[in-house]
Amino acid sequence: MAFGGGCAVYFAFRAEPPLWPLALAATVTAGGWMAARRAGFERKATLPLLLIACFALGLAVAKGRALIVEAPVAPSLAEPTVVEGWVIDVDSPGANGARVVLAPVWIEGLAPEATPVRLRATVKGEPPPPGAPIRLFGLLNPPPAPASPGAYDFARNAYFQGMGGVVFALADTRPAALPPPPWRLEAEMKVNGLRYALAQRIVARLGERTGGIAAAMTTSHETWISQEDLDLMRDSGLAHILSVSGLHMAIVGGFVFFAVRLGVAAWPWLALRVPGKKVAAVAGLVAVGTYLVVAGAPPPAERAAITASIAFLAVLLDRQAITMHGLAVAAFLVLLLQPEAVMTPGFQMSFAATAALVALVEAWPKRTREISAPLVIVAVQRFGGWVAAAVAASVVAGLATGPFAMQHFNRTAMYGLVANLGVSPVADFILMPALALGAALEPLGFGGPFLAVAGWGVDVMLAIGRWTADLPGAVRTVPSAPAAALPVAFLGVLLVCLWQGRLRWIGLPLAAAVLVWPRPPAPDIWIGEGAANAAYRDGREAVVVRPEVRTYAVDMWTRRRGLEAQAPTPEGWACDRTSCAPTSEGPVALAWGRRALGAERLEALCRSAEVVAVRTTVESVPAACDGRLLLDAIDFRRGGAVELWRADGQWRALWSNAVRGDRPWSRSGVSDSDG
Repeated sequence: MAFGGGCAVYFAFRAEPPLWPLALAATVTAGGWMAARRAGFERKATLPLLLIACFALGLAVAKGRALIVEAPVAPSLAEPTVVEGWVIDVDSPGANGARVVLAPVWIEGLAPEATPVRLRATVKGEPPPPGAPIRLFGLLNPPPAPASPGAYDFARNAYFQGMGGVVFALADTRPAALPPPPWRLEAEMKVNGLRYALAQRIVARLGERTGGIAAAMTTSHETWISQEDLDLMRDSGLAHILSVSGLHMAIVGGFVFFAVRLGVAAWPWLALRVPGKKVAAVAGLVAVGTYLVVAGAPPPAERAAITASIAFLAVLLDRQAITMHGLAVAAFLVLLLQPEAVMTPGFQMSFAATAALVALVEAWPKRTREISAPLVIVAVQRFGGWVAAAVAASVVAGLATGPFAMQHFNRTAMYGLVANLGVSPVADFILMPALALGAALEPLGFGGPFLAVAGWGVDVMLAIGRWTADLPGAVRTVPSAPAAALPVAFLGVLLVCLWQGRLRWIGLPLAAAVLVWPRPPAPDIWIGEGAANAAYRDGREAVVVRPEVRTYAVDMWTRRRGLEAQAPTPEGWACDRTSCAPTSEGPVALAWGRRALGAERLEALCRSAEVVAVRTTVESVPAACDGRLLLDAIDFRRGGAVELWRADGQWRALWSNAVRGDRPWSRSGVSDSDG
């Protein structure tokens, strides 16, 4: 935990620290701890030194990782450009269409040393398959900045993934004549091509709706999942099943482990000659590794695979598989390899849930073995025990992940416990095992029967999700608490899970910090980067100036602030292709055109609103803008998105770049696309 705390503190800095003081601190503190150990000091003296050393090491490792992954970032070009590259993989679709991951070979207007290593491209029509050399014409931008101050930083995530920019295609993709790719890139594309072909076969077997969800659970390809089904899964609390993560690794690895162990035990000759449990653990390791490759090794799956592998290695080493020590080793390895994971919701939620479940296992009363009890009574007792364990596990995992879900996603599925209890038996014992067998046998042409069973399980899951999502009050929106609330809640969860004895319950009020922490007043106005969109608060509603533009940013901001997005009344606004202003004096006016505004148009905007946001640079401020808050390209280039509060006749502004600070992933400017 001290090591993870050091990683988190590195990402909390507002200015990028140099490497040498962090490396020196790690070396000195580690040396001090080792010297104290060799001198024979007691544990109560060496333990604080160990924690300080691990904290300093976390800082140094995070900084080193940031230096290792550093790569070129795309600039924000004023005009569309041509991009040629290899399609590495098909990504999850976005709001504007299908997306692919590109390894660019040539970008018009960029030198080879300034060309990003990877790009995420939104394409028109069907996505080209992995391994295809393509040429596209579109808008090139750096990874998007946060939608609002304090919101999730996609550019930081892209930086550590080597994703140097985004492309929005303006025309259909065309084949390109490219030189042969490096062997590593070619191998990666071949593996992804096999994954995508498997996903296509699953969809062909089961249909686009059922097969799309089955393909996502197998290969991580969400290409065929409709927005309606995504919303259904989120509103019912079942969205975690779509992402290949700990649940999937546990089910697949556990299924293979128990199946192999049962097979060895059922063959007396083999059972007498090999340790069945260890053979099953090796098979579990192979299954987890294979599933990781088939799923495309997304970060959540990598973390889950490490955790599952630690459990199987514990079996091979004659250690208990499910312990806090094993979880600590898994977390340490994940953070050592990917220190940036400490800032991701997936890592926080998965390890909090796992820690809570391990604590539940340790505290769960041992079952007394029955002596000569009738079979019916034993069956009822076993079934009752399973139901109690399933309910307890769902409640405990939900409580442990609740603070993170509320803070990061601002939505709570009120009937998620009911939905997960209904889906759990189907997913654990039918859907995932059948899907694993079907996916393994489908390349040989024998996967049809198993995929049909998996399709039935998907249909049952969707039916349960639809029923719970349609219940009254199924989803509750919770505004984000101040940034300090989540670390406090995390410490509370740790105290409850790790402490022994009754003092652990002191952590409960701390764990509820995100829920009970007072929320500051919502901003009066929000303006997106580049003046592309804006919204103003009217009670508990946010009136969005351009409802069809940058809908994801609008949705993220309104949910974080606990507001309900609404479209403005048409009769109250005068809008054209490049600007929008209230017909009578209102809170905000926008001008998002790329051409500089004329004096008359700028005067008209200033007369119509208290706050005027202009995409271009304003060279001369007319008299009509006196007493108005005028923001132009210089402000947005420096600050990004902005939130505004009005108090005592003055405006107080909070800019997203002020919250981000000057970090390697925040130095590429802001996105210049209206998409």
